[in-house]
Amino acid sequence: MSATGLLKPLRFARFWLALWWMAIAATIAVCLVRLPPMALPDNSDKVEHFLAYFVLAGSAVQIYRTRAALAWAGVGLVGLGIGIEFAQGALTATRMADPMDVLANSIGVVAGLSLAFTPLRDLLLRLRG
Repeated sequence: MSATGLLKPLRFARFWLALWWMAIAATIAVCLVRLPPMALPDNSDKVEHFLAYFVLAGSAVQIYRTRAALAWAGVGLVGLGIGIEFAQGALTATRMADPMDVLANSIGVVAGLSLAFTPLRDLLLRLRG
């Protein structure tokens, strides 16, 4: 099946796919750069992790047509979350790997992919005009 066969018949399918990949790249960059210290409540970063991966997975639901493509996107996003945590522990001096971040990421992926079972799965299709 071609790449376009995996995508929903969106008005600008390749644009949305490129935007999704740029969001993934931005997530990687934000997770690996040194950020200025911020006064946040303890463990509030778990909400950020959940939301980031919820948005990425929910966006995949908007873009990909087949269940197999969504399953691979989900597996890839969970793998990305695990990989980023390893990279934070191994490649940065200011970040540390946290298994609870992996859990928050994974729950976000599952929640985002669950949009496929709701009427929200086709929001971008409604923009076709």
